[in-house]
Amino acid sequence: MDYKQVIGFFDSRKEQILQAISDLVEIESPSFDRLGSFAVVDFLAERAGKLSCVRKIEKIETEYGKHLIIRAFDAPKKVLLVGHTDTVHPRGSKLKNPTRIEGDRFYGCGIFDMKANCVLMIEVLKAFEELKISPKYGVTIFLSCDEEVGSKTGREVVEREAQGSAFCLVCEPSADGKAKTGRKGTAGYVVKAYGIPAHAGLEPQKGASAILELARQIEKIHLLNNGQTSAVVCQIKGGTAPNVVPAEAECTVDVRFTSLDEAIRVDQAIKSLKSFDERVRLEITGGINRPPLERNEKVLALYNHAKKLAEKLDYELGETQVGGASDGNFVASLGIPVLDGLGIRGGGAHTLEEYIFIEDIPKRASLLFALLQENFPDFETSESL
Repeated sequence: MDYKQVIGFFDSRKEQILQAISDLVEIESPSFDRLGSFAVVDFLAERAGKLSCVRKIEKIETEYGKHLIIRAFDAPKKVLLVGHTDTVHPRGSKLKNPTRIEGDRFYGCGIFDMKANCVLMIEVLKAFEELKISPKYGVTIFLSCDEEVGSKTGREVVEREAQGSAFCLVCEPSADGKAKTGRKGTAGYVVKAYGIPAHAGLEPQKGASAILELARQIEKIHLLNNGQTSAVVCQIKGGTAPNVVPAEAECTVDVRFTSLDEAIRVDQAIKSLKSFDERVRLEITGGINRPPLERNEKVLALYNHAKKLAEKLDYELGETQVGGASDGNFVASLGIPVLDGLGIRGGGAHTLEEYIFIEDIPKRASLLFALLQENFPDFETSESL
């Protein structure tokens, strides 16, 4: 089809879209903030509820807030659109980064990651309805309330909703406009050491230093790093007083990996750490949080499909692989084709300089529209790896 009409539709609604994004960004919803989560979900559910193409809206209450599921259109096959409503910005952050437009940039806390894209998904549904065009797929939108903090309650829901999907589009922020065809998996650990206290001046030999033990373990953990995997000690604390051999110490370890084989290698290595000083006891908790989104044939086939559609829109869609994870990692581990990073181009994620480019809104919305409108052939093989 001729997508000029679609781009024109989104261009014509630019002011309404900008206002909706502004209204949503103004509702602060940091992770763990239930009231903020309830407010953003109510806002988005109200907008979606005005569309006749929306068949059902579900709100799933959790200890962190509410997940939102929007089901639209009826078709033999469905597509899952994924995003989240929580942000990393604590309440009051909007005073430091006010919601505002400066030139071609729209600034605001959480606007890039990823409130603008939550609005965009609903706008795409509206475009189908207003243009009286039926997509080739039924559409399920899943917006998690705890993605930024590990998807403790969201994982089960996104995996359930992904079942039977032809493919999954993750509307997380793009990487300078590029789609994400690979994401590292994540793991996290806490390593605690329990030693023996003693007077640091009078009888230091009677003590067993938990800090010294932990320092040795940190060096060992660092040796796990290679080209595929990063294992980084991010926090460390310990000791009781300036003149006491420390009886306790602990550190956190952040691990990112490109394959499940690497995940298993590092997981086993960390969980099997043994004390250098036998008088010190180690306690290790944590494990693998998200599997990797691997750049396999299914992912590449979906990317090539999207790239060709973008060309019809006079839009260049590049690709990249990144270290950060998303809920798309969970879907990919089920064997479903996933294309991530389809959000509006911008920058400053997780900072007080977060923004999107206004001119990218119609292009990204039209690309999502096209991906739902054009058949993605049943996967056989990609063009090349």
